[in-house]
Amino acid sequence: MDTGLAGRRVLVTGATGGIGGEIVRAFGTEGARVAVHHRSGADRARELAAAYDGVALGADLTVEAEVDALVTGAVAGLGGLDVLVANAGKYPVPAVPLWEMDAARWRTTMAANLDAVFLVCRAFLRHVATTGVGTVVLVGSTAARFGEADHADYAAAKAALTGLALSLKNEIVRIAPAGRVNIVAPGWTATDRNADRLDDDDFVRARTATMSLAKLGRPADVAAACLVLASDRLSGHVSGETVTVAGGMEGRVLR
Repeated sequence: MDTGLAGRRVLVTGATGGIGGEIVRAFGTEGARVAVHHRSGADRARELAAAYDGVALGADLTVEAEVDALVTGAVAGLGGLDVLVANAGKYPVPAVPLWEMDAARWRTTMAANLDAVFLVCRAFLRHVATTGVGTVVLVGSTAARFGEADHADYAAAKAALTGLALSLKNEIVRIAPAGRVNIVAPGWTATDRNADRLDDDDFVRARTATMSLAKLGRPADVAAACLVLASDRLSGHVSGETVTVAGGMEGRVLR
């Protein structure tokens, strides 16, 4: 099926991680040109960018000037921008109940998972205001829907993306009549962060106990959902929605 993404110019933040890299590959395979954002993985970013006729760009997404420069650089490198996939985020460790959490941990989590999204969306939409074209996909989390004990900071930051998306889908059409904003919310996904535990049956069983599908998701599953929501041909009348990619997860134990 033709997604209509060939030739589209896409900025993917947090593009050197397991999910981010798959998002880059998914768009690149469809013929899109990708601005591959990284904070520290410059070599990996350059490798991905070279594979898909894109550009590699570094930035700390919690620093306003660096975010503005990132979007400016993406526009210059690709000749414009049509799609933003705000994938970058940080899962805080260690696990801490709220009554033991210090304010610094809370602020750091909010900066990485909410402030950064605000800054990159704002910079992207300022570009959209000059072109009249733009689509936004935010990468959230099932923690926004079900919560996550000992990671209340992360759950709160991801939950805030819902309010942001529902507001932006009404704002973006003022500057881009066909502009859309949606969220992809992954559940437990088999990434490098937990690669050493994927062969542990007890680990997988515990993480999938609330899922109808008895398996962890793959980065490619998340990337595919981002691709669909970015495609005007596949989801051109979908805006303000959250697509959960979590194997049928519910807020109760199923198995």
